[in-house]
Amino acid sequence: MYLRTTSRKNKDGSVVEYYQLAHNERHPETRKPVARIIHNFGRADKVDRDQLVRLCRSIGRVCGLEFTDPVADSEAIASETGTFDDFKIEKTLAYGCPMIIETLWERLGIKKALTSISQSKGIRIPYERALLAMTANRLCEPESKLGVWDRWIDKVFLPSCQGLKLRHMYEAMDLLHENAAEVEEAVFYHVSDLFNLEVDLIFYDTTTASFHIDQEDDGRHENATIRKFGHAKEGNWAPQVVVALAVTREGIPVRSWVFPGNTADVSTVETIRADLRGWKLGRALFVADSGMNSEDNRAELARACGKYLLACRMSSVAQIKREVLAKRGRYTTFRDNLQAKEIIVGDGERRKRYILCYNPKEARRQQEHRKMVVSLLEEELERHPDRNASAQWAIELLASRRFKRYLSVTKGNKIRINRGSIKEAARYDGKWVLETNDDTISLEDAALGYKGLMVIERCFRSMKRTQIKMTPMYHWATRRIESHVKICVLALLIERAAELECGKPWHQIRRALEGLQVTKLFNLNYRVLMRNELNRKTSNVLKSLKITPPKRVISLEKTT
Repeated sequence: MYLRTTSRKNKDGSVVEYYQLAHNERHPETRKPVARIIHNFGRADKVDRDQLVRLCRSIGRVCGLEFTDPVADSEAIASETGTFDDFKIEKTLAYGCPMIIETLWERLGIKKALTSISQSKGIRIPYERALLAMTANRLCEPESKLGVWDRWIDKVFLPSCQGLKLRHMYEAMDLLHENAAEVEEAVFYHVSDLFNLEVDLIFYDTTTASFHIDQEDDGRHENATIRKFGHAKEGNWAPQVVVALAVTREGIPVRSWVFPGNTADVSTVETIRADLRGWKLGRALFVADSGMNSEDNRAELARACGKYLLACRMSSVAQIKREVLAKRGRYTTFRDNLQAKEIIVGDGERRKRYILCYNPKEARRQQEHRKMVVSLLEEELERHPDRNASAQWAIELLASRRFKRYLSVTKGNKIRINRGSIKEAARYDGKWVLETNDDTISLEDAALGYKGLMVIERCFRSMKRTQIKMTPMYHWATRRIESHVKICVLALLIERAAELECGKPWHQIRRALEGLQVTKLFNLNYRVLMRNELNRKTSNVLKSLKITPPKRVISLEKTT
């Protein structure tokens, strides 16, 4: 059913248009669609517009849609204020991203958790609004806390955050630091109920956040003890902190931690064990990379979450090289690029369950890459007949991360290609080994569960570089550094919630919402706030998030 327009040409050459409500039906003989006229509205220039508006409103009411009439809204303003000729534009503010962030802030239970804490402490200062402003800024246009208060807050339409002072920002961070565990637990359980999350897999990993300073915290100042020299994930050596994150298989943050910059990944497990045990998550399978796999960590994880699924270092564990990789048996094929088989090593309580996974496509890719590297090495060695290992070109090759694994030095101090290393490397093509203490998990679930670990890498990438930009940090006090990380994790939570609802990455959602803006108009007697017309992309995002579009005329204020 649709509104159809027909036209008729008069003798004088003029064209008259008609509106008709039509419906397509298939002709019983020709089987072609034929338009059947249900109702004639008459000539387009004499149609009763109010009649069409009432029809649109009734259809919208049945379909659960909100209908806005820009002509009627404009006429209402004009009747109140006169014509638009004497109105001037004060400024235009961004409204799309701040509006959905504020809506999700309330929907995810963050506002409720922070408000309850403020009320229990008898605090009347709007610290919850300050935290909202700082979190929204991370998703829109990341700034320092001073930048949020001084520059960004005046460029967006967040009326509830107007009037905040700079000290409110820092005091709100202190409040969040004091009650971080309570807030994270309340928000996570609320989100679990909202999205009906199955918390059967918990992915855990760490990253680093560096500071642009010359010296680490020496401990003489009791408020600055966490910035320590360490080897950053980016490869440099600088004062830093270690940020740990636990997420679900959907990428929803469970909890975050901040450790001193010189903390080894394996030493963080005991803290994680104690914190997650207090949450009583039930049956949870802890999934982590090979950096977490040690005998002490496996014991801690078994006490913390009960079950774990850990990657193993294939080339550095003798038992894996000797018994797991050499084990005969067919792989079970689950997908074109995923095969797996189970290997049990040992008996009784000392038995270990390994899962050997194999990706044929990745194996072919690694094989072709190794052939290319060996070919480049052969060409380079042909260029130097003497092949003295003390030569500058040989030293550079031996120090190269790309070539050194395939080279060796003979007793005569000559450099050569190590064919044994090439053959040994071929054993690992397309393979990875998992270790688990869960006898009930299937081969497919284990293999796919570990492949899902890339979701946490994506979360770190969004937090550090692409969207939220956790670094650089301008804080020096330990409590402020930890609060800054918690704010970034709250921003990540809102980002992932929006992405799950829309089925799109955040950068596409943000670009679509940039089309929603609010314009301030004024004259001597009135101040008007009006939003612009919504484009198709913006409307689709709001519909996906189940957010009702704001009214065209947001406010009309009479000035004295």
